[in-house]
Amino acid sequence: MKFKIVGDSCTDFTPADLRKEYFVSVPLTIDVDGHEIVDDATFDQADFLMRVAAFQGCPKSACPAPETYMKSYDGAEEVYVVTLSSHLSGSCNSAELAKKMYQEEHPEVKIHVFDSKSASCGQLLIAHLIEEYALKGLPFSEIVTRVTAFLNGMQTTFVLESLETLRKNGRLTGVKAMVACALNIKPYMKAIDGVIAQAGQARGMRKALDKMIDYIGEVGENLSERVAYVAHCNCYERAKRVEEQLKARYHFKDTLVIDTKGISSLYANDGGIIVAF
Repeated sequence: MKFKIVGDSCTDFTPADLRKEYFVSVPLTIDVDGHEIVDDATFDQADFLMRVAAFQGCPKSACPAPETYMKSYDGAEEVYVVTLSSHLSGSCNSAELAKKMYQEEHPEVKIHVFDSKSASCGQLLIAHLIEEYALKGLPFSEIVTRVTAFLNGMQTTFVLESLETLRKNGRLTGVKAMVACALNIKPYMKAIDGVIAQAGQARGMRKALDKMIDYIGEVGENLSERVAYVAHCNCYERAKRVEEQLKARYHFKDTLVIDTKGISSLYANDGGIIVAF
């Protein structure tokens, strides 16, 4: 095989993606109150959300071992790896270690690991861009350069029903003010070089989503030439409303709504919306 695009399982590949031989998903695992869940085709979102809701503690995730990544590199001349932000997981470091070990035995194989500085639909956006360039036959080095430039300019923003999982896991380093749940204040968040920070807030989920959409217009450039992906955790209608507003207001070149898999569902929680563009 000429190339492979390997994503850790926070890359929310669609079923159509995974029917293509060059896309490979490497699963992380999640522990919910002693019950281990593998983030692969067996993941049951409804059961997962039920277990998380019943658990008073904080679910934990574990990144793939380097050996697992190494197996995913087999059989290709060029391997492009997309991982969730290195500030959220050790997945990127594991993939890099696997690259070093693999190339000691297979020095002819070209491998590049992209720290997405994002998650979920942000990773998928990167993976699809790699696919576009690789199918056009662009050289490995040019693909790496182009995709790196894209991900450095990519924006990720989101609104969650609850920030508890991120807070308990220590993922809210950039957030200085967390407001009272009793007031139904919902922060809308952003990723700055892969670190989560608060962009603003509004009262209620609908207003927070509207504010997030305003924010996209403020920080985005040439949006009619860009693609926007919307990921949702168990709230398809909410995601479609966001997608429709993005198309109506900013005329994105293309949009896609996707459902979160295991790791993305862990971070987004029930009702969460993530937008990457």
